[in-house]
Amino acid sequence: MSRFIVSLTSVDEVKQFVDAASRCACEIDVRSGRYVVNAKSIMGLFSLDLSQPVEVEVLGTQAQADAFQGDVAAFVR
Repeated sequence: MSRFIVSLTSVDEVKQFVDAASRCACEIDVRSGRYVVNAKSIMGLFSLDLSQPVEVEVLGTQAQADAFQGDVAAFVR
């Protein structure tokens, strides 16, 4: 399991993030406060308060986590 913080500030960034998550074979959660949503769900992400950075938790191997983090590197804080 790997955790990191991302900042998604536009609709296009959310779409890019969801696309990257959808390509990943493992599960990925996004946490904002006490809410947790599936990173592969665009509706779930839009239900969060994205005005603040959110925590991403990759529930897979370290190789999967590293690959996903590389895919979304532009959003990592």
